[in-house]
Amino acid sequence: MSTKELRPGDMVRVRTAEEILATLDDEGTVEGIPFMPEMIPHVGRHYRVSKRIEKICWFTAESSSRRLPGTLFLEDLRCDGSAHGGCQAECRIYWKEAWVERVEANAPERRSDEASLERLRAFVSDRTRTTKTFDKGPEEVYRCQITESLGASTPLHPREWGQYVAEVRNGNVGIVRFLRAFVRMNIWRVAHRLGRYPDQPHRAGPDRVDGEKLGLEAGDIVEVRPLEEIGTTLDENLKHRGLRYSEEMTPACGKRFRVKYRVDRLIDENTGRMIELKNDCIVLDGFVCSGDRSPSSLFCPREAYPIFREAWLRRVEDDDRSLPLVKST
Repeated sequence: MSTKELRPGDMVRVRTAEEILATLDDEGTVEGIPFMPEMIPHVGRHYRVSKRIEKICWFTAESSSRRLPGTLFLEDLRCDGSAHGGCQAECRIYWKEAWVERVEANAPERRSDEASLERLRAFVSDRTRTTKTFDKGPEEVYRCQITESLGASTPLHPREWGQYVAEVRNGNVGIVRFLRAFVRMNIWRVAHRLGRYPDQPHRAGPDRVDGEKLGLEAGDIVEVRPLEEIGTTLDENLKHRGLRYSEEMTPACGKRFRVKYRVDRLIDENTGRMIELKNDCIVLDGFVCSGDRSPSSLFCPREAYPIFREAWLRRVEDDDRSLPLVKST
């Protein structure tokens, strides 16, 4: 059955191992996006489409949007990094339309035999590393869907208005959210001309403070500090020890969350290198980037987990429950 009209809410079945293997080129990809070993547990199973991807953001000095056709998100399936050095980014998995088929809700799952699964696993596992040449010479680095996204996508200018209309047409973005985001962007544009930056904390610059070290662990409850307190920890580039504060994090201010985990290692999506993080990096359960506050990549659907510094958080003690806890969705 055709998958061209798949929309959020549609039920699909991930194809069998043999069918997926037949779609892959010599690099283990479809249209530049690799099928990863972390996806194998989902083979043959049923999921609902959560979003039809029209575009993705790409993090550079100036964040931008890029078109990524023929790709879906299924529910909130995320990469666990098990085949990529234990990367803790937990990125949502891209599913090319060639890897799924539309089914009815009561259709049976299709199990793949172990031999087929092993052939697929061996083929894609051999392609999780590659060699790149840097200033100091060749170096083996990781290769995943995110590192390959730049080559698999094409640039979009923020003024290509069709990209925003497509988000509404495909059911990714509701009309209320659409209008709210565009009103906000226009208010910001006027404010920026007046030298004001809504949703950004005031930069402390050279006088910034390092902030409190909390020693947080998974399960601890924290409250995100107000913008004015976060601002005291930031340099002129809105960074705290190299980590930039994003406007996408502002909706979390004043709210309470459970710590999901501490981040120790991430793959750099621009280079494929594994980054060992030396300073405290915290992910909050139930909070993701919405894409609604990023002017050059508005409505990006990646829903990445923003990383918080402990200096931007306040530990909530058991006897201090005046605000509700934001639950994981």
